[in-house]
Amino acid sequence: MDTRSSTRIDSDVLVVGGGAAGVAAAIAAARQGLSVTLVERYGFCGGGAVAGLSGTVCGLYEATNNTAAGPKQVVFGFADEFCRRLEAMGGLADPVLYGKTWARVHDPLVWREAADAMLREAGVRIVFHAVANDVHMNGDKIEGLGIWTKQGPVDARAKIVIDASGDADVVAMAGLPNFVGDDGKVQNPTMIFRMMGVDVERFTAEYGTDTIMPEKISAMIRAKHNAGDYKLPRAKIWLFATTRPNELLCNCTRVIGPDGRELNTLFHQDFTDAEIEGRLQAREYARFFHDNLVGCENAFLNDTGVQVGVRQTRQVSGVKRLTNSDVVQGTKFADGIAVSPWPIELHAGEKPKVEWLLNDYYEVPYGCFVPERGEGLLVAGRCLSAEHEAVASARVTAQCFAYGHAIGHAAVMAVRNNIAPRDIDGRDVRAAVNADGARIG
Repeated sequence: MDTRSSTRIDSDVLVVGGGAAGVAAAIAAARQGLSVTLVERYGFCGGGAVAGLSGTVCGLYEATNNTAAGPKQVVFGFADEFCRRLEAMGGLADPVLYGKTWARVHDPLVWREAADAMLREAGVRIVFHAVANDVHMNGDKIEGLGIWTKQGPVDARAKIVIDASGDADVVAMAGLPNFVGDDGKVQNPTMIFRMMGVDVERFTAEYGTDTIMPEKISAMIRAKHNAGDYKLPRAKIWLFATTRPNELLCNCTRVIGPDGRELNTLFHQDFTDAEIEGRLQAREYARFFHDNLVGCENAFLNDTGVQVGVRQTRQVSGVKRLTNSDVVQGTKFADGIAVSPWPIELHAGEKPKVEWLLNDYYEVPYGCFVPERGEGLLVAGRCLSAEHEAVASARVTAQCFAYGHAIGHAAVMAVRNNIAPRDIDGRDVRAAVNADGARIG
């Protein structure tokens, strides 16, 4: 029971979640004249890229064995626009080598500021520190959400709701078909952290420019872990120089439960355990760096993510599903509304699995964002309909921008033409994002 008075918000489009997908969807719809409300649980946008401190824009460039030729960008549209905005604000580094492809490191603070500015410019109503906790249903149609805020309950009504929560929260609350990982098994979370006081020039001279660290570091981690000197459950690690001097962004930890299983942050106890274990591991890896790595002799742990980084939880069962084979074969679709050149990057077990798609990309069809049952709802982001290994590729930042861009356009079509999202031809969405700079196909 909540005795506080309720307020009402009416919008054409209601977006839940202010990560890359939610920001892109909200802006794409608002720029075309729709009234849009964006609800975000934190006091800033960014999702896993900011709160989870993933810190990189991945998925912009093709992978290749000929990295000497430099990066070839294949993802444009809103992802490219946001990157250019970050770059102009001094918050985006040049592409850096990540195995056979490239990533771009961003400043999470600048990411927040860029999102704030672009949402305001587009006229999006932003409601921070707010959580969807109820669904207003009319039969099988979602007509709005109940929102919890510090002020009190908000009755948010909309013609189209976009679930960009990352966890398919709206889908689950509405009782619509969904699934979790590979028969419930998910990729492990990671607590990403930053080290200050690093002599980056000496570090790079010793270990190279590839942000996937060389075998000599992995061998040292295994030896120190096995000897009991440190608790370092993951030996293959990724370290990135950032836009700030003397700093490394560290993707190192393997956050698992006391019983050794991959934690599922849909469960509140797993989420809690992940946060505590993640901070302990961050401190331990930082100690190892300080004691053993060239250039880290004066380094110290600066901060960790606001929350543990979550790779995979609940996903919608869509009218289409991206398959593992679609990713590795570079499948193209007539209704493909986004492209991805990113490898399968599967974090489960002791060593991350990376499976490359070289000199090519695959496309993600519109139906992966349309629930197989339920009206008035679209999804965007990593909760798309995709198989276990496929989502290990499809979940990264550039692609989430692209999904949101496309789903924002789809929402406009649904509202203006008074049609259900499932009745929209994905080829029309593809044409709309291409007209808006996506360059698909």
